[in-house]
Amino acid sequence: MIKTNDFGLLILRLSIGGLMLFHGVSKVFAGVEGIAGMLDTKGIPGFVAYGVFVGELIAPLLIFVGYRTRLAALVLSVNMLVILFLAHANDLLALSPHGGWKPELSGLYLFGALALLFTGSGKIAISNSSRWD
Repeated sequence: MIKTNDFGLLILRLSIGGLMLFHGVSKVFAGVEGIAGMLDTKGIPGFVAYGVFVGELIAPLLIFVGYRTRLAALVLSVNMLVILFLAHANDLLALSPHGGWKPELSGLYLFGALALLFTGSGKIAISNSSRWD
């Protein structure tokens, strides 16, 4: 019998992976020039911006379907840390006008990915036999 925890992990995977996919697809159509520009101002080569496709497209897709979830969650977590310190460095200790943490969406993706990194995919997944699932 499938435990309730497995349904919870499925919901977490579908929400974190599925919603992050929209960001990745957006980058496919809009390009990564804006990210490359931010990297250039920090002294990081602009070609590194193409890594966003791994962090916002491939990793979320793997999380969504439940294949190598822990590995994909690690990649997404690193991606979100880069986003926090690249795009939200000035907002890390700031509140929004509505009282929330300014980069709360990035934080939610980060902590959701971290939760999946520690829990794995659960039983309702394409694969759950590897230590990376």
